[in-house]
Amino acid sequence: MKILGIGNAIVDVICKVSEDFISQNNLNKGNMKLIFDEKEFKKLLSNLKIEKTVSGGSVANSIVGLSQLKNNVGFIGKVSDDELGEKYEVGLKNENVSYFYSKKKEVLPTGTCLILITPDSERTMCTFLGTAGKINENDVNEEAIKKSEMIFLEGYLWDEGEPKKAFDKAINNAKKVAMSLSDKFCVDRHKPHFLDLVKNKLDITFANEEEIISLIGAKNFDEVIDFAKEVNKLIIITRGAKGAISISGNEILEIEAKKELNIIDLTGAGDLFAAGYLHGKLNNFSPEECLKKGNEMSSKIIQTIGARL
Repeated sequence: MKILGIGNAIVDVICKVSEDFISQNNLNKGNMKLIFDEKEFKKLLSNLKIEKTVSGGSVANSIVGLSQLKNNVGFIGKVSDDELGEKYEVGLKNENVSYFYSKKKEVLPTGTCLILITPDSERTMCTFLGTAGKINENDVNEEAIKKSEMIFLEGYLWDEGEPKKAFDKAINNAKKVAMSLSDKFCVDRHKPHFLDLVKNKLDITFANEEEIISLIGAKNFDEVIDFAKEVNKLIIITRGAKGAISISGNEILEIEAKKELNIIDLTGAGDLFAAGYLHGKLNNFSPEECLKKGNEMSSKIIQTIGARL
């Protein structure tokens, strides 16, 4: 297998909302909020019209993108044996993703992420992790990891306790490890741990500009470049309208963002960028071609609703 993703198995519920809805519910536009109370989550959802639902989660989106590019891929993520868990598994299998998880009836339901799209195409997320956040080392298929050329992890999944043990087991059995920092919220919550991962355990790190600046407490982007050179691992940073940059030691490559796109929804832009880049990496593209493929995939996804092409 080319690549195995390990992440939160979350059913994405996509809704269009007004700017007022974001402020009235005290949400931080463009970021993700974790909701721990199922009743609060259901109340939020009850006032909304659902545009569509899809088997989501950040790394799962990337893995589906890699499958669509004809790579042999797999995914591990925890769901419950309930209606959404069934939909999740079927959704992945329909995309030719091997699903290495046997679901059973859990105390918590399958995780759900409310993706709220405002008129400016920005997406704000409210996530009820459900059983996805309870992943443990027994849920991680060691054999599948060892048979993969690379594993791809998400920052959303990392947490103290059982999820950390699952992370460690995956990293310790992998040939190569790539990870997305996922969200500034995750970075701020787990800064010392993420810094240790980037410096010592990851071969490839994906981040956006805001996340990497927060991670190292940089005052400007030059400091980010200095940090990446010093770490001497492959770090790929997406910069929105400013394009993207890859840094590996002293090798720095930049690519411009595509212009004049009909942007509808920014959901999945980073996930599909990672899919394109990793496709290039796994198929021996040059570093510049990897960036171009990432750019191509993210440009396509922001011109449609949701995180699936």
